[in-house]
Amino acid sequence: MPHTDSSTSSSTDDTIDMRLRQEEDIARLIGLDATGREADGRADLLDHIVEWRPTSTPLGTFQLVPVRIGRDLRLIAQWMNDPSVAAFWELDGPDETTASHLGDQLDGDGRSVPCLGVLDGAPMSYWEVYRADLDPLARHYPARPHDTGIHLLIGRVGDRGRGLGTILLRAAADLVLEHRPSCTRVVAEPDLRNTPSVAAFLGAGFRFSAEVEPPGKRAALMLRDRALRHVL
Repeated sequence: MPHTDSSTSSSTDDTIDMRLRQEEDIARLIGLDATGREADGRADLLDHIVEWRPTSTPLGTFQLVPVRIGRDLRLIAQWMNDPSVAAFWELDGPDETTASHLGDQLDGDGRSVPCLGVLDGAPMSYWEVYRADLDPLARHYPARPHDTGIHLLIGRVGDRGRGLGTILLRAAADLVLEHRPSCTRVVAEPDLRNTPSVAAFLGAGFRFSAEVEPPGKRAALMLRDRALRHVL
């Protein structure tokens, strides 16, 4: 019989075990996703995002659709592996990396909801709508009850750099203010290095409030006030 290196065999077994655990984690998340329980858990904190109506924009009809891992993981992971996206989101790598990030939200108490941005029926962006007043960000600015934050990733390279983000940010902020009557302002904290993102928020009616340092970055705190919704 050929000689077998026990250390190599052990390493291979460990790798297989790790891979199986990762696949089981994804399968568990897909199973949870299919039950709809995560939508129930989110309802009290973000006012039933799943029921938010589409809105008209100059680009077409836009809607935020809560993520379902079994349906959306591959697409979102593909976007996360774009180098220009990975530089800020830091979620490049195998699908399991993105699955873990999504799962942390879907398994949580509903304070953050991952969504696809769907434009005229086509998914083209990834969003996170979250309770900024319940987020670690709240330690870095004078948060108000029900402050609602948004993160945005434009998926396709061809959709970036031509004003699309500005239009969609305004539309998403309007959706938050329309469907969350307790929310008096929408909050964002783009990385200060990401000047196109900061410019898009300014163009969408957000105002620069301060520089803040939440975990992992130096950010521009951007606010869109309900009281100024029809002015800016």
